[in-house]
Amino acid sequence: MFSINGKAQSKAPNYTAFYPGEIWKDTDGNHINAHGGGIMFKDGTYYWYGEHKGKSSLARVGITVYSSDDLYNWKNEGVALSVAKDPDSEITSGSVMERPKVVFNEKTGQYVMWFHLELKGQGYAAARTGVATSDSPTGPFTYLKSYRPNAGEWPKNFKEVWKETPKDGDPKEWWTPKWKKALDEGMFVRRDFEKGQMSRDMTIYIDKDGTAYHITSSEENQTLHISKLTDDYLDFTGEWVRMQPGGQNEAPAVFEKDGYYYMITSGLTGWDPNAARSFRAKSIMGPWEKLGNPAKGEDGDKTFFSQSTFILPVAGKEDTFIFMADRWRPKNHIDGRYIWLPIEWENNKPVIRWKESWSL
Repeated sequence: MFSINGKAQSKAPNYTAFYPGEIWKDTDGNHINAHGGGIMFKDGTYYWYGEHKGKSSLARVGITVYSSDDLYNWKNEGVALSVAKDPDSEITSGSVMERPKVVFNEKTGQYVMWFHLELKGQGYAAARTGVATSDSPTGPFTYLKSYRPNAGEWPKNFKEVWKETPKDGDPKEWWTPKWKKALDEGMFVRRDFEKGQMSRDMTIYIDKDGTAYHITSSEENQTLHISKLTDDYLDFTGEWVRMQPGGQNEAPAVFEKDGYYYMITSGLTGWDPNAARSFRAKSIMGPWEKLGNPAKGEDGDKTFFSQSTFILPVAGKEDTFIFMADRWRPKNHIDGRYIWLPIEWENNKPVIRWKESWSL
């Protein structure tokens, strides 16, 4: 140990490889605290944004940001978006701020952050998505507002007949065949039509033409929604689709290769790990076809005890993608570990295999 300003620090190693599941120290020698993260590459630098965790999953600090030029060694750049001191703010201490994703808008010159927001004291009932902006990649970001997406807008792939509630109403008892049919036919979409759709686990994807898409777990986490954002990336256009109704997909992560869009998601088991899923489509708005579990080998059925958060295209290395995931520690969230693994290909399908260590 050595001392900085009287504080004992463990010396940071100079990494030349990834060590999935191990404690990953920043350049100050502290375990990186950026869970549920996403990465943005700008002007030769990678920026990793994530949830600052304490013992619980509640936001007490905000969204942190780290920078790197090699993906192995990360400098703590501080808090990109702080929880608000105002107790009436939507992002006050004790709210839930999860899965931050930051993108740069070429037209406005702004950095735009989206994240899953739950209001203080409401558990996971609010199911909102929040947006903040900054002129700098490291912040500070200014919180703008939160949304229940697509209020008053029907999805593009929704049948006209589904817009009317059945005469005998929607089933109240979950998990029956009648309930599953009603879910598929949009009962939660109808329920939330006026106030906007639920939004929990989410990501942002920027297409080659600069169009931004917001992809989120909705309808009580039963169905993914893919929404086109406005040109400034700050609002919803009302153009959206449902993906895999009733498929129970969470933790979406999207990338593009050889004219196909790929998505990796997790199943729905709370903090417990499950088998990942993969999909591909010719259009980001679908239709999406199932490709099965991309995780292969021992513990592949639990995605190596982790859950997807982002797929990182490595700058300057064509068709090189990193699967980023979190190994959650719900009894002590700050001890959550990062699982970064290379995406390989077999039969035109993404494949993820465990590696104790690996380098680019």
